[in-house]
Amino acid sequence: MHYSVIFAFIGFQEITVILIIAVLIFGPDKIPEIARGLGEGVRAMRNATDEIKREVMKSAESIDPSGEIKEVQKSIENEISSAKKEIDDAMGPIKRN
Repeated sequence: MHYSVIFAFIGFQEITVILIIAVLIFGPDKIPEIARGLGEGVRAMRNATDEIKREVMKSAESIDPSGEIKEVQKSIENEISSAKKEIDDAMGPIKRN
């Protein structure tokens, strides 16, 4: 998911050049070790991010254990949806193709 954003700006040719340079600098024996280290780093970063998310959610639940904020949010979403529907109904005959 996150990788698609990174690779959106890097084409196949750029990746090939980077891999060739990496092999020249580190040698073919070190590449798997480097990839393994990068994988562990990404995994550690993901675990830290998940832990932060859990802490934030836990804090949010402790602030509003009754779920009152969720009810207000749902009410606002319903109001926005109904207003959008009314606007779409009013603009129906005027819409451009």
